[in-house]
Amino acid sequence: MTEPTTHTLDAPGAVLHYDVRRNDSSTEPVLLMIGSPMDARGFGTLAGYFTDRTVVTYDPRSAERSRRTDGATETTPDEHADDLHRLISALDAGPVDLFATSGGAVNALVLVARHPEQVRTLVAHEPPAVQELPDRERVLAANVDIHETYLRAGFGPAMAKFIALVGYEGELPADYLDRPAPDPAQFGLPSTDDGSRNDPLVGQNIVSCTHYRHDFAALRAAPTRIVVVVGAKSRRQIAGRAAAAVAERLGTTPVEFPGDHGGFLGGEFGMTGEPEDFATSLRKVLND
Repeated sequence: MTEPTTHTLDAPGAVLHYDVRRNDSSTEPVLLMIGSPMDARGFGTLAGYFTDRTVVTYDPRSAERSRRTDGATETTPDEHADDLHRLISALDAGPVDLFATSGGAVNALVLVARHPEQVRTLVAHEPPAVQELPDRERVLAANVDIHETYLRAGFGPAMAKFIALVGYEGELPADYLDRPAPDPAQFGLPSTDDGSRNDPLVGQNIVSCTHYRHDFAALRAAPTRIVVVVGAKSRRQIAGRAAAAVAERLGTTPVEFPGDHGGFLGGEFGMTGEPEDFATSLRKVLND
């Protein structure tokens, strides 16, 4: 595998940036690793365990290098899926294998529903498909509250609520939004508002991602092999519970991977999961 080379791709309302770690001797499909709104930097460690393949990572629109050029204040899974369709077409490498995590898994499911011919195997790691949860109304309302907190008070207060929400285990109680808001300082976050309103998570993506309704009929009919993954340490949290619900809608059983929602991270963004064991599990699923 070579060092990553950066490329750009024009899309409506954005210029996408993606990185290719090439292995020209590989006979395996290109392995595309995506998150959302997490950008390509989050896959540095995981990509290092797949030097026998060509690995592609990218910054989804509104994140890091792929900033929107149209001034839009929301980015949707439909747009992300169209971007992925364009990216895979630009790679011109045939159907890819796709590891997608978090919001990236939501976007990858939309891609497969629309363009199943582009993906051989999708490994969907903890998609926060909130619409499939029994407590969907409470969780959806909590996500809207986070976004509104961001618009009203800025990044720190909104992100504190986000961290508390995604780490909550079990169904949300009816009084969840009536409870005192967490202190941003508890998470090392700023309590003052710097006035910016362009954060890709709590600004651009959080409502559209969590509220998306997937086309399960199209997904079940797709020739793409879809493997839904839950983290061993996060299966009772919102994204883990949603992943299990997605698997149920697909008529499959979720596969457990080591660690939590960030189990593949090796120090990126100050978080360390269990990347070596995670990579072993991912390789096994891709090779099955």
